Amino acid sequence: MFVVRPVELTDIDALETLLAGATRGVHTLPRTREKIAVAVERSIASFAAHVDIPSEESYVFVLEQQSSGAIVGTAAIFASAGSNGTYFSFRNDVIQQVSRDLNISHSVHALTLCSELTAYSQLSGFYLNDRAHAGLEAGLLSRARLLFAVLAPHRFGDRFFVPLAGVTDANGQSPFWEALGRKFFKMDFLDAEKVIGGARNRTLIVELMPHYPVYVPLLPGDAQAAMGQIHADGELAFSLLTEEGFEADDYVDIFDGGPILQAHKNSLRSFSGSMLRRVLHAEPGNSSDLMVTYAIAASCEENFRAVTASCPTADSGETVSLTQEVQDALMVVPGENVICVRI
Repeated sequence: MFVVRPVELTDIDALETLLAGATRGVHTLPRTREKIAVAVERSIASFAAHVDIPSEESYVFVLEQQSSGAIVGTAAIFASAGSNGTYFSFRNDVIQQVSRDLNISHSVHALTLCSELTAYSQLSGFYLNDRAHAGLEAGLLSRARLLFAVLAPHRFGDRFFVPLAGVTDANGQSPFWEALGRKFFKMDFLDAEKVIGGARNRTLIVELMPHYPVYVPLLPGDAQAAMGQIHADGELAFSLLTEEGFEADDYVDIFDGGPILQAHKNSLRSFSGSMLRRVLHAEPGNSSDLMVTYAIAASCEENFRAVTASCPTADSGETVSLTQEVQDALMVVPGENVICVRI
C-alpha cells in the first residue's frame, strides 16, 4: 500500500536521493540539498499556519511505500502563485494587423509577457522514481494535493494551474529558449534555470524578457514546433491532470514554451466528485457488495493522509467501510470522517 502524507524533516535525505534522478531543466523541482531543505521547512510551516486567505504557503507531499517506508514520489501545491512578486508567463495572442491604404487585414500569432496567473493556486513538483511502471499510486500522488484543497478551501484560490516542462534535447537544451530567452539572458537554458531557481516571479525576468509582443512566425521552426509541447517526463502528469479536468489554455512557460494547464475548482473531479463519509470497520474479504476503488483522504488538515482502497460502494449513504489496514494508513478510527473520490 502507498500513502501520501505531508513531508517531514526526516524525509530530506530520501528526497535528495529521489530527485537526483530527475531530468535537468524540469524547473518545478528543487535539486540541491539546501533548496530541498528550504522547501521542506516552508511546507511544515505552511501546514502549521492558521490561514484566512491564501498567501505565501506551499505544501509538499511525499508518496511513501508502507511496506518498506521508502519515499518513491513527491508533489507540491502553492497557495498563491507569484508569492512575494508576480508570476510571469507568455500569453498566446492573435494580433489583428490592418492597412486601410493597402486594403489588407490579417492575423498574426504573437506571445505577450503577462502576469494574469498571479494569485492562482499552482500545482508543481510532481515526480515519481518509476513513472514507466506507475499504477494507481501515481494518480493518488497527483490528486492528493487537490484533496487537501477540498478539505481546506480557505488555503487556496478558486482557480488552479499547472506548468508542465517543455521539450528539451538530449543535452537539456530547449529550442524555445534558444530562439527567445537566450537573446535576452545571454546564457544557456540550464544556467538560466539555475540562476532563477525554477521561479517565474523574479525581478530579473521582467527586467530582461521582452515587454512587447513576440511574433511567433519570426521564430525558427523548431521553436514554433516546441510551443505547448510536453517533455517526455511530463506525459504521465499530463495524462493524470487532463483526467482530473485540467485543460491547456492560452499560456506557455516563458523559458521552455511548455504548456500551462488550468481549471476552475468546480470543473475538477476532486472537488465535484468528492464525498464526505463516516468510517465503518470492515473485515477484509468479507463483503459481497460491489467493490469500488476510491482515493480516500483523512479529513484532518493537521494530519493529512491519502490512500487508494477498494471497498463496498460508498456513492450513496453516509458511511464507507474500510479495513483496519486502510484505517491505520489514514490514521483514522470508526466514526471519523474521510473524503472519498472514485478513481
